[in-house]
Amino acid sequence: MKKFSRIFIIVAMVTALSGCGYNMLQQNEEAVFKAWGDVQANLQRRSDLIPNLVQTVKGYAAHEKETLEGVVAARAKATQVQLSTKDLSNPTAMAKLTQVQGQLSSALSRLLLVVERYPDLKANQNFLALQDQLEGTENRINVARQRYNQAVEQFNASIRKFPYNLTNNLLLHLKRKEYFKAEAGAEKVPKVKF
Repeated sequence: MKKFSRIFIIVAMVTALSGCGYNMLQQNEEAVFKAWGDVQANLQRRSDLIPNLVQTVKGYAAHEKETLEGVVAARAKATQVQLSTKDLSNPTAMAKLTQVQGQLSSALSRLLLVVERYPDLKANQNFLALQDQLEGTENRINVARQRYNQAVEQFNASIRKFPYNLTNNLLLHLKRKEYFKAEAGAEKVPKVKF
């Protein structure tokens, strides 16, 4: 009889633990980390393209020094802000990253406006190839941000949902992750002057 009781208790504990969501919560957090890695990889790809783009434009628009220096400075700032997976729960760190990436996007937009003044540059094959790569990279960044936010949504919901919230509070103590948000003022239409 005691042997039967012990077996029953062990089976009951295994069944209870298998339904507590411990593994699912770990898997959801790993999905957030993977999605964040994809965002970082695409931001790095954009950062790697910028020096080539600037050098190509320099050959045609050397007197646009201020714009070119602005792009280089924005890239330098953007590459200095590195977030670890631990920072994904820190709203201040995420806001800083959003700010510097927004500044870089703005500088690149100004650079591409300058290009409009140089028909020879717009026809240059190297520039066209770089511009296509940059456009593709911007699209990849957008997709990676969306996937990251979806993973964060799923993770944040899972640590708040019963009975997984009990598992998290008792065993894991996982913190809510921050969404990748647009920079403040991004909803305004930019003013373009020629």
